Amino acid sequence: MEEVGTSILCDRHCHLGEGCTYDPATDTAWWFDILERTLFEADLGSGAVTSHTLPLMASVLAFIDDQRQLLAAENGLYLRDIADGRLALLVPLEADNAGTRSNDGRVHPCGALWIGTMGRNAEKGAGAIYRFHRGELLRLYAGITIPNAICFSPDGTTAYFTDSSEGILYRVAVDPSDAMPTGNPETLYDHRGGAGSLDGAVVDSEGLIWNARWGGSCIDVYTPEGDRARTLRVPATQPSCPVFVGRNFNSLLVTTAWEGMDEQARAADPHHGRTFILDVGARGRPEPRIRLGPA
Repeated sequence: MEEVGTSILCDRHCHLGEGCTYDPATDTAWWFDILERTLFEADLGSGAVTSHTLPLMASVLAFIDDQRQLLAAENGLYLRDIADGRLALLVPLEADNAGTRSNDGRVHPCGALWIGTMGRNAEKGAGAIYRFHRGELLRLYAGITIPNAICFSPDGTTAYFTDSSEGILYRVAVDPSDAMPTGNPETLYDHRGGAGSLDGAVVDSEGLIWNARWGGSCIDVYTPEGDRARTLRVPATQPSCPVFVGRNFNSLLVTTAWEGMDEQARAADPHHGRTFILDVGARGRPEPRIRLGPA
């Protein structure tokens, strides 16, 4: 396991830190504490971190333009005004099912969002993965327990995802123009029987997949061919989601969590739930903006 330069971006102990993303236009990182209904905003230049209380659980943030964001939340996709934080429902998401909430998701290079849902207590098969594109929400995969690792190749021809309860990282061919699958998911990496579980992921400029290993205190890096190329230590037991940040996209922000840890486990893991910056010696790429209207 590699030891890399690591610093604490935010020392708050997130119950379930997740859904990190980065806006290069403002050099600002964003992430959630899903269970505590909080959105964090970090100015990377100054290191200042601001927390925004939310009226509901949210898990993914996408950029629309310089004034608006899209938040995937427990019962819908919401428009968020950056200046004042006001939320407006755009599209319901399993709003008729109080037993589920949103979880992992990312924006495809074409501007479509893939977003997963799951049972609030990780009930088996209670979730799904959807595609939201130009106002249309379409279910792609049903029977998912914990959707995670949603990310895309730089050319937009391949999607990756996992069901963390299964331990298999999947790849599937997609149409680069609209992010619709064009084939069946196939196994990229089989982690069954390994320590920890596959969680959130992001793809770098070379197409490598950087995956947070929940319970493994690390980030694993996979090639598009399915080989594990690197494993980097994270100083907390439950890493949850990575994203490349910085003007040159050469640092990795990693969220962590203490969900499910008792007092003794938290005491043994003093950095539980904190948010880190890792010097990883690689280069990421900008997160695409979501496209809401017609082409």
